[in-house]
Amino acid sequence: MLRQTTLVGLLAAVAAGCAPDAGDVVNVYSHRHYDTDDELFDRFTEETGIRVRVVSASADELITRLEREGTRSPADVLITVDAGRLHRAKTRDLLQPVESPVLNENVPPHLRDPEGYWYGLTMRARIIAYHRDRVSPEELSTYEALTEPEWEGRILVRSSENIYNVSHLASMIAALGEEEAEEWASGVVANFARSPQGNDTDQIRDVAAGVGDVALVNSYYIGRLLHHEEAASRELARDIGVFFPNQDGRGAHVNVSGAGVTAHAPNRNNAIRLLEFLTGPEAQEAFAEANYEYPVREDVAWAGPLADWGEFRPDSLDLAQLGELNNEAVRIFDRVGWR
Repeated sequence: MLRQTTLVGLLAAVAAGCAPDAGDVVNVYSHRHYDTDDELFDRFTEETGIRVRVVSASADELITRLEREGTRSPADVLITVDAGRLHRAKTRDLLQPVESPVLNENVPPHLRDPEGYWYGLTMRARIIAYHRDRVSPEELSTYEALTEPEWEGRILVRSSENIYNVSHLASMIAALGEEEAEEWASGVVANFARSPQGNDTDQIRDVAAGVGDVALVNSYYIGRLLHHEEAASRELARDIGVFFPNQDGRGAHVNVSGAGVTAHAPNRNNAIRLLEFLTGPEAQEAFAEANYEYPVREDVAWAGPLADWGEFRPDSLDLAQLGELNNEAVRIFDRVGWR
């Protein structure tokens, strides 16, 4: 678990007129909850002498907190998952644009905000997880093909309220247009094995248990199960295959975890240095090796399960569009009954 820094302590310093020392601290509001992040923060401190103080909570809680704190906020950096959430923070004036040649070099244009409000730190692929004994990879091709009659009663996926699904549908709108994207969502609903429930790990476990045969999940969840402390979870994951859809077309849908400098960051320069570090080669390799997320840097090799799953073609859609189309995606989910 990431170390927790209480908000009370940070706010007390502000209330007392003792703003954090701009020379040696950066305050992070983070939705991520991985040991890898904590270790990287420690490495950043060792290299720079800048202490990283972390407040951990859900994305919605952190966004609400930033809104409530306003100009008094001690936060310097917001870290969260999904481009849709990062777009939400931008449109609510919770982030500020930064111009960094290092960040622009490290992060490809389609994985960062075009105006510099946020930058991708890691990339996740939305893959089709399938049971090796019940599905042949030759039966799989595209996301669109999952609406075909042969998949009736076989598809598992989480709720439409989940931001991963919202952004995935937003990418379908961008690729196909609103009408075809709605037809796709309706077709997937018709082929559900059960009503959506649980997280991506639950979808994988239910594929292994025979509740369904395929699931739409983020790739790193399978990596985590393959290295789970419980032998039963590792064994379960070995029964699951990874398929990257749409390889003959636009490529597999990808999303990011990412970060931006907060609108009223008291330690702006330190915040930018932290983002540059997290997109540097050392941090990018750690994200891949320890958390099974794809690096955003194109010059960092894929390690572990990422290498085992092989190369794939990712969708090069500008991820800023995911946030712009999120609201339409939610309306489509409501219309087709994807609960």
